[in-house]
Amino acid sequence: MSTPRVILLLSGSLRVGSSNETVLRTAQAVAPEGVRTVFYDGLAALPHFNPDDDAEPLPEPVAALRAAIDAADALLVCTPEYAGTLPGAFKNLLDWTVGGTEICDKPVASVSAAAPGRGQGAEATLRTVLGYTGAVVVEPACVRVAVDRQLVGADGVITEAGARERIAEVLALLASFGR
Repeated sequence: MSTPRVILLLSGSLRVGSSNETVLRTAQAVAPEGVRTVFYDGLAALPHFNPDDDAEPLPEPVAALRAAIDAADALLVCTPEYAGTLPGAFKNLLDWTVGGTEICDKPVASVSAAAPGRGQGAEATLRTVLGYTGAVVVEPACVRVAVDRQLVGADGVITEAGARERIAEVLALLASFGR
């Protein structure tokens, strides 16, 4: 039996129950066999990025973030757009990854939960920052999944079959990348 591929789920939203969290909670629910998902929930705990602090010993929340990234085989990001770009808290998370090597050569995909015609600024900024980290963006796994709140269960998971299938396909693509 092979070791499951670990995919770290990173939400760019601080809002509990946001559409982005809903997509990632759905990813946890639909992960295919051989894939284990880990939801990173330390976004709010990260200190403001300061290059002076990007040295050993790292602030504990930063060390935990980098350890989670290092332990993962791939990353799945779902972030909102705020004022035409990434939300500040999520950009801060990404800034903390630039000085490390944990993301370098790691497969990364993104799922946008933005309404049609929105979210392109966040997507473009995400790709730019990932370029600085050395991540490998898995283009076929970067998709849009609209979240219809009427099709979200009480558990915060999407119930609509098409969206669930699309998210499971993203996870399968990420898990198979580089194998």
